[in-house]
Amino acid sequence: MRSLVTGGAGFVGSHLCEALVARGDDVVCVDNFYTGRRANVAAVADAPNFELIEHDVNTPLALEVDRVFHLACPASPVHYQRDRIWTLRTAVLGTMNVLELARTAKARVLIASTSEVYGDPLVHPQVETYWGNVNPIGPRACYDEGKRCAETLTVGYADQHQVQTRIARIFNTYGPRMDLDDGRVVSNFIVQALRGEALTLYGDGRQTRSFCFVTDLVAALIALIETPSDPGPVNLGNPAEITMVELAAAVLALTGATSGTRHQAAPIDDPARRRPDITKAQRILGWTPQVELADGLRATIADLGARLDPTSSA
Repeated sequence: MRSLVTGGAGFVGSHLCEALVARGDDVVCVDNFYTGRRANVAAVADAPNFELIEHDVNTPLALEVDRVFHLACPASPVHYQRDRIWTLRTAVLGTMNVLELARTAKARVLIASTSEVYGDPLVHPQVETYWGNVNPIGPRACYDEGKRCAETLTVGYADQHQVQTRIARIFNTYGPRMDLDDGRVVSNFIVQALRGEALTLYGDGRQTRSFCFVTDLVAALIALIETPSDPGPVNLGNPAEITMVELAAAVLALTGATSGTRHQAAPIDDPARRRPDITKAQRILGWTPQVELADGLRATIADLGARLDPTSSA
Protein backbone atom coordinates (compact mmCIF):
# COMPACT_ATOMS: atom_id res chain seq x y z
CA MET A 1 0.00 0.00 0.00
CA ARG A 2 1.38 3.39 -1.01
CA SER A 3 -0.03 6.17 1.14
CA LEU A 4 0.22 9.93 0.63
CA VAL A 5 -0.10 12.18 3.68
CA THR A 6 -0.50 15.87 2.89
CA GLY A 7 0.51 18.05 5.81
CA GLY A 8 2.52 15.03 6.88
CA ALA A 9 5.18 16.99 8.78
CA GLY A 10 2.55 18.68 10.93
CA PHE A 11 1.42 17.74 14.41
CA VAL A 12 -1.17 15.09 13.51
CA GLY A 13 0.33 14.24 10.13
CA SER A 14 3.71 13.25 11.56
CA HIS A 15 2.12 10.82 14.01
CA LEU A 16 0.08 9.37 11.14
CA CYS A 17 3.22 8.98 8.98
CA GLU A 18 4.95 7.10 11.80
CA ALA A 19 2.01 4.75 12.24
CA LEU A 20 1.80 4.02 8.51
CA VAL A 21 5.56 3.46 8.21
CA ALA A 22 5.39 1.06 11.15
CA ARG A 23 2.60 -0.86 9.38
CA GLY A 24 4.85 -1.30 6.35
CA ASP A 25 3.17 1.17 4.00
CA ASP A 26 5.25 3.09 1.50
CA VAL A 27 4.59 6.62 2.77
CA VAL A 28 4.91 9.84 0.81
CA CYS A 29 4.80 12.87 3.09
CA VAL A 30 3.99 16.20 1.42
CA ASP A 31 4.34 19.45 3.35
CA ASN A 32 5.13 23.09 2.59
CA PHE A 33 6.35 23.69 6.20
CA TYR A 34 3.97 26.57 6.85
CA THR A 35 3.18 24.97 10.20
CA GLY A 36 4.91 21.60 9.79
CA ARG A 37 8.50 20.94 10.86
CA ARG A 38 11.12 18.57 9.50
CA ALA A 39 11.93 17.63 13.08
CA ASN A 40 8.45 16.12 13.40
CA VAL A 41 9.31 13.35 10.94
CA ALA A 42 12.92 12.86 12.04
CA ALA A 43 12.11 9.45 13.50
CA VAL A 44 11.12 8.06 10.08
CA ALA A 45 13.24 10.27 7.81
CA ASP A 46 15.72 7.50 7.07
CA ALA A 47 13.18 4.68 6.78
CA PRO A 48 13.35 2.99 3.36
CA ASN A 49 9.57 3.21 3.01
CA PHE A 50 9.34 6.96 3.71
CA GLU A 51 9.70 9.88 1.30
CA LEU A 52 9.40 13.59 2.11
CA ILE A 53 8.42 16.08 -0.60
CA GLU A 54 8.30 19.82 0.01
CA HIS A 55 5.23 21.02 -1.84
CA ASP A 56 2.20 23.30 -1.39
CA VAL A 57 -1.12 21.61 -2.21
CA ASN A 58 -2.33 24.87 -3.75
CA THR A 59 -0.22 23.74 -6.71
CA PRO A 60 -1.38 20.53 -8.43
CA LEU A 61 0.64 17.39 -7.73
CA ALA A 62 0.63 14.07 -9.60
CA LEU A 63 1.61 10.88 -7.79
CA GLU A 64 0.77 7.21 -8.11
CA VAL A 65 -0.63 6.23 -4.72
CA ASP A 66 -3.27 3.87 -3.38
CA ARG A 67 -4.72 6.14 -0.73
CA VAL A 68 -4.48 9.73 0.40
CA PHE A 69 -4.80 11.27 3.84
CA HIS A 70 -5.40 14.99 3.19
CA LEU A 71 -4.42 16.92 6.33
CA ALA A 72 -2.76 19.96 4.73
CA CYS A 73 -4.27 23.16 6.17
CA PRO A 74 -3.48 25.38 9.15
CA ALA A 75 -5.73 24.20 11.98
CA SER A 76 -5.21 26.57 14.91
CA PRO A 77 -6.68 30.10 15.06
CA VAL A 78 -3.25 31.73 15.39
CA HIS A 79 -2.09 30.10 12.18
CA TYR A 80 -5.24 30.11 10.07
CA GLN A 81 -6.09 33.74 10.85
CA ARG A 82 -2.59 34.93 9.93
CA ASP A 83 -3.57 34.95 6.25
CA ARG A 84 -7.28 34.27 5.93
CA ILE A 85 -7.36 34.33 2.14
CA TRP A 86 -4.49 31.85 1.91
CA THR A 87 -6.17 29.59 4.47
CA LEU A 88 -9.41 29.61 2.50
CA ARG A 89 -7.48 28.97 -0.71
CA THR A 90 -5.74 25.99 0.90
CA ALA A 91 -8.96 24.55 2.26
CA VAL A 92 -10.75 24.86 -1.09
CA LEU A 93 -8.24 24.84 -3.96
CA GLY A 94 -5.81 22.61 -2.08
CA THR A 95 -8.57 20.08 -1.45
CA MET A 96 -9.65 20.22 -5.09
CA ASN A 97 -6.07 19.51 -6.20
CA VAL A 98 -5.86 16.55 -3.83
CA LEU A 99 -9.20 15.20 -5.06
CA GLU A 100 -7.96 15.54 -8.64
CA LEU A 101 -4.84 13.60 -7.70
CA ALA A 102 -7.00 10.87 -6.16
CA ARG A 103 -9.26 10.77 -9.22
CA THR A 104 -6.32 10.41 -11.60
CA ALA A 105 -4.55 7.82 -9.46
CA LYS A 106 -7.80 5.98 -8.67
CA ALA A 107 -6.88 6.29 -5.01
CA ARG A 108 -9.12 6.36 -1.96
CA VAL A 109 -8.91 9.72 -0.21
CA LEU A 110 -9.67 10.79 3.36
CA ILE A 111 -10.37 14.49 3.86
CA ALA A 112 -9.56 15.92 7.29
CA SER A 113 -12.51 18.14 8.10
CA THR A 114 -13.17 19.63 11.51
CA SER A 115 -15.65 20.14 14.32
CA GLU A 116 -15.54 23.80 13.29
CA VAL A 117 -18.07 22.98 10.56
CA TYR A 118 -20.60 23.02 13.43
CA GLY A 119 -19.61 26.57 14.41
CA ASP A 120 -21.00 27.67 17.77
CA PRO A 121 -23.40 24.74 17.95
CA LEU A 122 -27.03 24.93 18.92
CA VAL A 123 -27.18 21.14 19.16
CA HIS A 124 -25.27 19.35 21.91
CA PRO A 125 -23.49 16.98 21.65
CA GLN A 126 -22.82 17.45 17.96
CA VAL A 127 -24.02 14.72 15.61
CA GLU A 128 -23.05 14.31 11.97
CA THR A 129 -26.57 15.16 10.79
CA TYR A 130 -26.36 18.64 12.36
CA TRP A 131 -25.76 21.38 9.75
CA GLY A 132 -24.08 23.80 12.12
CA ASN A 133 -24.27 27.44 13.21
CA VAL A 134 -21.43 29.23 11.42
CA ASN A 135 -20.82 32.96 10.95
CA PRO A 136 -19.76 33.17 7.27
CA ILE A 137 -18.08 36.58 7.67
CA GLY A 138 -16.46 36.24 11.09
CA PRO A 139 -12.72 35.94 11.84
CA ARG A 140 -12.97 32.14 11.97
CA ALA A 141 -14.89 31.85 8.70
CA CYS A 142 -11.81 31.28 6.52
CA TYR A 143 -11.31 27.95 8.27
CA ASP A 144 -14.91 27.06 9.17
CA GLU A 145 -16.38 27.80 5.76
CA GLY A 146 -13.26 26.56 3.99
CA LYS A 147 -13.71 23.15 5.55
CA ARG A 148 -17.43 23.15 4.86
CA CYS A 149 -16.64 23.83 1.19
CA ALA A 150 -13.98 21.08 1.27
CA GLU A 151 -16.69 18.63 2.35
CA THR A 152 -18.92 19.84 -0.50
CA LEU A 153 -16.10 19.27 -2.99
CA THR A 154 -15.44 15.82 -1.57
CA VAL A 155 -19.05 14.74 -1.96
CA GLY A 156 -19.05 16.22 -5.47
CA TYR A 157 -16.02 14.18 -6.53
CA ALA A 158 -17.58 11.04 -5.08
CA ASP A 159 -20.85 11.63 -6.93
CA GLN A 160 -19.54 12.96 -10.25
CA HIS A 161 -16.22 11.14 -10.61
CA GLN A 162 -16.76 8.05 -8.42
CA VAL A 163 -13.75 8.88 -6.27
CA GLN A 164 -13.67 6.77 -3.10
CA THR A 165 -13.89 9.37 -0.36
CA ARG A 166 -14.01 9.50 3.43
CA ILE A 167 -14.66 12.60 5.58
CA ALA A 168 -13.27 12.84 9.12
CA ARG A 169 -14.69 15.62 11.31
CA ILE A 170 -11.86 16.01 13.78
CA PHE A 171 -12.50 17.49 17.21
CA ASN A 172 -9.87 19.03 19.51
CA THR A 173 -6.72 16.92 19.42
CA TYR A 174 -3.57 17.29 21.52
CA GLY A 175 -0.28 15.55 22.23
CA PRO A 176 3.46 15.68 21.62
CA ARG A 177 4.68 17.85 18.73
CA MET A 178 2.11 20.58 19.13
CA ASP A 179 3.79 23.88 18.28
CA LEU A 180 4.94 25.92 21.24
CA ASP A 181 3.03 28.88 19.76
CA ASP A 182 0.19 26.73 18.49
CA GLY A 183 -2.51 28.99 19.86
CA ARG A 184 -4.70 26.09 20.98
CA VAL A 185 -5.70 25.84 24.58
CA VAL A 186 -3.78 22.72 25.66
CA SER A 187 -0.44 23.95 24.37
CA ASN A 188 -1.17 27.50 25.54
CA PHE A 189 -1.87 26.35 29.09
CA ILE A 190 1.12 24.02 29.26
CA VAL A 191 3.62 26.52 27.86
CA GLN A 192 2.34 29.26 30.16
CA ALA A 193 2.52 26.97 33.19
CA LEU A 194 6.05 25.82 32.37
CA ARG A 195 7.14 29.44 31.95
CA GLY A 196 5.60 30.40 35.28
CA GLU A 197 2.99 32.60 33.64
CA ALA A 198 -0.68 32.85 34.57
CA LEU A 199 -2.87 30.67 32.36
CA THR A 200 -5.14 32.72 30.09
CA LEU A 201 -8.85 31.97 30.40
CA TYR A 202 -11.18 33.61 27.91
CA GLY A 203 -14.48 34.93 29.16
CA ASP A 204 -15.54 33.17 32.35
CA GLY A 205 -13.67 29.99 31.40
CA ARG A 206 -16.86 27.92 31.54
CA GLN A 207 -16.83 27.09 27.84
CA THR A 208 -16.23 23.40 27.21
CA ARG A 209 -14.10 21.31 24.89
CA SER A 210 -13.43 17.59 24.45
CA PHE A 211 -9.82 16.52 23.96
CA CYS A 212 -8.61 13.48 22.02
CA PHE A 213 -5.01 12.28 22.30
CA VAL A 214 -3.24 12.21 18.96
CA THR A 215 -2.53 8.45 18.88
CA ASP A 216 -6.23 7.75 19.37
CA LEU A 217 -7.07 10.04 16.46
CA VAL A 218 -4.48 8.39 14.21
CA ALA A 219 -5.98 4.97 14.90
CA ALA A 220 -9.40 6.34 13.93
CA LEU A 221 -8.13 7.93 10.70
CA ILE A 222 -6.60 4.65 9.57
CA ALA A 223 -9.75 2.72 10.50
CA LEU A 224 -11.92 5.20 8.61
CA ILE A 225 -9.98 5.08 5.35
CA GLU A 226 -10.10 1.28 5.50
CA THR A 227 -13.90 1.10 5.74
CA PRO A 228 -15.17 -0.81 2.69
CA SER A 229 -17.81 1.80 1.80
CA ASP A 230 -18.24 5.53 2.37
CA PRO A 231 -20.12 6.12 5.64
CA GLY A 232 -20.37 9.88 5.09
CA PRO A 233 -18.88 12.35 7.58
CA VAL A 234 -17.71 10.75 10.82
CA ASN A 235 -16.99 12.61 14.07
CA LEU A 236 -13.60 11.69 15.53
CA GLY A 237 -12.89 12.95 19.02
CA ASN A 238 -13.12 12.19 22.70
CA PRO A 239 -16.63 12.74 24.13
CA ALA A 240 -15.32 13.51 27.63
CA GLU A 241 -16.30 17.18 28.10
CA ILE A 242 -14.35 19.57 30.33
CA THR A 243 -14.52 23.29 31.08
CA MET A 244 -11.51 25.48 30.51
CA VAL A 245 -11.41 26.26 34.23
CA GLU A 246 -11.13 22.52 34.92
CA LEU A 247 -8.47 22.06 32.24
CA ALA A 248 -6.41 24.93 33.65
CA ALA A 249 -6.58 23.38 37.13
CA ALA A 250 -5.43 20.02 35.72
CA VAL A 251 -2.46 21.58 33.91
CA LEU A 252 -1.41 23.57 36.96
CA ALA A 253 -1.58 20.43 39.12
CA LEU A 254 0.37 18.25 36.66
CA THR A 255 3.11 20.83 36.07
CA GLY A 256 3.32 21.91 39.71
CA ALA A 257 2.95 25.53 38.61
CA THR A 258 1.61 28.09 41.06
CA SER A 259 1.07 30.91 38.59
CA GLY A 260 -2.72 30.70 38.65
CA THR A 261 -5.02 32.05 35.95
CA ARG A 262 -6.05 35.36 34.41
CA HIS A 263 -9.11 36.29 32.35
CA GLN A 264 -9.39 38.01 28.99
CA ALA A 265 -12.38 38.81 26.78
CA ALA A 266 -13.58 35.84 24.76
CA PRO A 267 -12.65 35.83 21.04
CA ILE A 268 -15.39 36.53 18.49
CA ASP A 269 -17.45 33.43 17.62
CA ASP A 270 -15.70 31.30 20.23
CA PRO A 271 -17.92 28.20 20.65
CA ALA A 272 -19.54 27.90 24.07
CA ARG A 273 -19.72 24.10 24.06
CA ARG A 274 -18.05 21.42 22.00
CA ARG A 275 -18.49 17.65 22.38
CA PRO A 276 -18.73 15.02 19.67
CA ASP A 277 -21.34 12.33 19.48
CA ILE A 278 -19.14 9.40 18.39
CA THR A 279 -21.88 6.77 18.13
CA LYS A 280 -21.27 6.49 14.39
CA ALA A 281 -17.50 5.99 14.80
CA GLN A 282 -18.07 3.38 17.50
CA ARG A 283 -20.56 1.49 15.34
CA ILE A 284 -18.75 1.68 11.99
CA LEU A 285 -15.09 1.70 13.06
CA GLY A 286 -15.29 -0.15 16.37
CA TRP A 287 -13.30 2.78 17.74
CA THR A 288 -13.34 4.49 21.11
CA PRO A 289 -10.58 6.75 22.50
CA GLN A 290 -8.32 4.94 24.96
CA VAL A 291 -5.98 7.59 26.42
CA GLU A 292 -7.18 9.32 29.58
CA LEU A 293 -6.77 13.09 29.67
CA ALA A 294 -4.32 13.09 32.60
CA ASP A 295 -2.06 10.56 30.86
CA GLY A 296 -2.17 12.48 27.60
CA LEU A 297 -1.42 15.76 29.35
CA ARG A 298 1.62 14.23 31.08
CA ALA A 299 3.05 13.10 27.73
CA THR A 300 2.35 16.52 26.18
CA ILE A 301 3.89 18.37 29.13
CA ALA A 302 7.04 16.24 28.87
CA ASP A 303 7.38 16.95 25.15
CA LEU A 304 6.72 20.69 25.32
CA GLY A 305 8.93 20.98 28.41
CA ALA A 306 11.84 19.31 26.65
CA ARG A 307 11.53 21.72 23.72
CA LEU A 308 11.26 24.76 25.96
CA ASP A 309 14.40 23.64 27.79
CA PRO A 310 16.49 21.24 25.65
CA THR A 311 18.85 20.69 28.58
CA SER A 312 16.02 19.38 30.73
CA SER A 313 15.51 15.66 31.23
CA ALA A 314 11.71 16.13 31.18
